[in-house]
Amino acid sequence: MTLPHRSLATTLYPVALLLIAMASIQSGASLAKSMFPVVGAQGTTTLRLIFASLIMLLLLRPWRAKLSAQSLRTVIVYGMALGGMNFLFYMSLQTVPLGIAVALEFTGPLAVAIYASRRAIDFLWIALAITGLLLLIPTGASSSGIDLVGAGYALGAGFCWALYILFGQKAGADNGVQTAALGVMIAALFVAPIGIVHAGAALLTPSLIPIAIGVAILSTALPYTLEMISLTRMPARTFGTLMSIEPAFGALSGLVFLQEYLSLAQWAAIGCIILASVGATLTMGSAAKPAIAVD
Repeated sequence: MTLPHRSLATTLYPVALLLIAMASIQSGASLAKSMFPVVGAQGTTTLRLIFASLIMLLLLRPWRAKLSAQSLRTVIVYGMALGGMNFLFYMSLQTVPLGIAVALEFTGPLAVAIYASRRAIDFLWIALAITGLLLLIPTGASSSGIDLVGAGYALGAGFCWALYILFGQKAGADNGVQTAALGVMIAALFVAPIGIVHAGAALLTPSLIPIAIGVAILSTALPYTLEMISLTRMPARTFGTLMSIEPAFGALSGLVFLQEYLSLAQWAAIGCIILASVGATLTMGSAAKPAIAVD
């Protein structure tokens, strides 16, 4: 292989891994939605986090982490934010199309990126994001409007995603990649009582176990691994820019797997949020770190 070809392959390799990771996450969300009729969003979140924690436990061996009292508190908040993000996102999927839920949730990391930069041009990204929200959330009677409760859940998931980023950076600085396993375990402990109360014995339905394991792999284990590989092989700004197209992957996944058809205004709204996220990522400070998608 000649040097230019090798250089092109080296450049495209992490990009391909990141695209696969985003497709995996949204495919996992589509698969998770098929479990809602049996155990609801609450039970689905519980099963996903339990199996994901077992997988991460085996892969990352978090018992090796040495936690101080301060770092333990940070990891607990990080894990609770992770659990809340997953729970609220799945709650939103009960009434909101996947692509719209992802776009609304993406306002969380977008807000973190804009706050980290705080430049004059950020008003443009804020305006684009607000335009997208106004196109998505109905202000009056509209046949294409989305469920306000579901939209509220998705925005709440975005808020938890912002907390996840802020506390995840602090926790990761202390314990590295093992933080992810600790966070998922704490998230499972945080959400499991809600799922158990809601779904009860239905959580033990044998036919759900393979689906739940598939969701845990597609939504957590596989994409997290691929994203970590990609992040070490490309600039953080490039990583963050590519991650900004996640809402488009959500919309396409919803269309292909769930037959969720969006209106032209809703596609335009998703486009506004994607452009706002790309712009905020490209203009943020060089020291800022991009968000890792975990839905």
